[in-house]
Amino acid sequence: MSLSRRNFVIATSVAAGGSMVLSACSSGSTTKKGGSAGHGGTDKYTGAVVVGTKADSTGPAAEIPGAKKGGTIRGIAPDDFSHLDPQRIYFSWNSAVGDLFIRGLTGYKIAADGSMTLVGDLATDAGTMSDGGKTWTFTLKDGLKWEDGKELTIDDVRHGIERGFASFTTEGAGYVQNALVGPGDFRSKYKGPFGGKHLDALVTDTKAKTITFKLAEPRLDLNFTLAMNSYAAVPVKGDTKEKYDKDPMSCGPYRIKAHAIDKSMTLVRNPHWDPNTDAIRNAYPDSFVYEFGPESLQATDRMIADDGDDQYAVMAYSGVPAERIQKVLTDPELKKRTFNGLLTGIYYYAINTKRITDLKVRQALIHAWPLEQIRKIYGGPSAGDYATSILSPDILGYAKDDVYGKLKKPQGDPEAAKKLLKEAGKEGQKVVYAFPQSNTYDKTKVVIENALKAAGFDPVIKQLDSTSYYDQIQQIDNKFDVMWFGWSPDWPTGYTLIQPLFDGGTIANGANNISQLNVDWVNEAIKKNNLVADPTEAGKAWAALDKRIMTEEAPIIPETFQRRFYLFGTKVGGAMFHPQFSSAIFYKLFVKA
Repeated sequence: MSLSRRNFVIATSVAAGGSMVLSACSSGSTTKKGGSAGHGGTDKYTGAVVVGTKADSTGPAAEIPGAKKGGTIRGIAPDDFSHLDPQRIYFSWNSAVGDLFIRGLTGYKIAADGSMTLVGDLATDAGTMSDGGKTWTFTLKDGLKWEDGKELTIDDVRHGIERGFASFTTEGAGYVQNALVGPGDFRSKYKGPFGGKHLDALVTDTKAKTITFKLAEPRLDLNFTLAMNSYAAVPVKGDTKEKYDKDPMSCGPYRIKAHAIDKSMTLVRNPHWDPNTDAIRNAYPDSFVYEFGPESLQATDRMIADDGDDQYAVMAYSGVPAERIQKVLTDPELKKRTFNGLLTGIYYYAINTKRITDLKVRQALIHAWPLEQIRKIYGGPSAGDYATSILSPDILGYAKDDVYGKLKKPQGDPEAAKKLLKEAGKEGQKVVYAFPQSNTYDKTKVVIENALKAAGFDPVIKQLDSTSYYDQIQQIDNKFDVMWFGWSPDWPTGYTLIQPLFDGGTIANGANNISQLNVDWVNEAIKKNNLVADPTEAGKAWAALDKRIMTEEAPIIPETFQRRFYLFGTKVGGAMFHPQFSSAIFYKLFVKA
């Protein structure tokens, strides 16, 4: 699920130690469901997340013990939300706030222990699959409305899917688009709904309130894919196209009241949201106020002080930094005001294979990279584990491969790098390294620059604005050779790590194949692996592909599997780690009496 999600690209890395609350995705286990409502009578792989029934999909959401309505919860974060249009959301921070006003056909019900159940959100259940995964049908719930009181229709659901093909929604996910029209540049096959033409592959029945997906290729996990914000409903008659990103319509428990770019955003109750239609979300606070700007150290010190309005605040996305982690974890009163989690997915550095075309140079970069020095800046061993592969520990099939011996020499191996550069005839190779501005990465750039020089490279360091960072590096013609990046599986299978990042058919402006890898055998292996029905065998296939990609193509420099802690004020209740988005679960928060 983007990073599921679902995507998991995050702008501020925070390292911390201590005990972990593991997400449901992190077990790498499997569950099979079949023969009941919402399953189409066919067993299918669901990762570690259980697929729920129609009953599971029926609202209201379970009450949280001790919670009450009223008050304002305040979120503190270093950056504003880069996109609020659901079809342009593919960044965890945006997805986390999207929980409050965006709804799609399916979604995840998160229990108090962090375990997740895929349920119908706008749909009555998690969908019915047939024809070997090429056909999926969903039925819309009754009583759904937009914030202006107008009915949310099956046409609005179709519109949200179709506008993902539009020229201005390039930042969103592309899974469903490719599944509907086949691999390749899906925008060349359909331009979106604004010319009045609908996709033949989407069949709606207004009277029955159903939408049926007729896929070009089987997708056994389409119901998981549709839980991403990128496929949420948008009102046909309220769509302002590019302007929608600034003022989206809500069908969730809250609506956006005010947004001062890079300063603050306020959400208030949506009076037309019916909790009986929503099995996922609670809605205790009267409002949410987000403050943008404070970096993690400043926010942590404010949380420690716990003065005034900060008593009602939560570190919304930037966690406790290395400078304060021991203070927080060794003070019993402060530790009680923390929640934490192991981040799904991987932090890594993408190597632009269109600019660094020589395999030996890419391999030299991997050998040179100073993982140990970087992790020390993050906080040391308690900050997380070194990453040496594409797949992360939460993916079934993870094999702990270490092709380049980074666990033996995590500080970097400049001599091995120099040898490769000499063999390639590329001694003194210029390397442009790009990273998002933050206190943490301002420090890591120094050790990276020194390590590259020691290995015989000529480094050029480019610090980019953190708010627009992803938009800049996701351009095909960018001028960067190595780019800091992070990614989490959109659901817990190898497909959601390898396909978005290395399938040549995904290369496009706004897409996440930052390495711009386009290799025939990789593309074919991704297609083949995605049709392996047995989850254990599929896991083995993805692990083998991971190792071969790293050996024969070397498109990334794996960095770390990280951990994160957050602080909240004494008047905040219900704080828990979001197993998908690595933030607070905002709709579970409440103001204490």
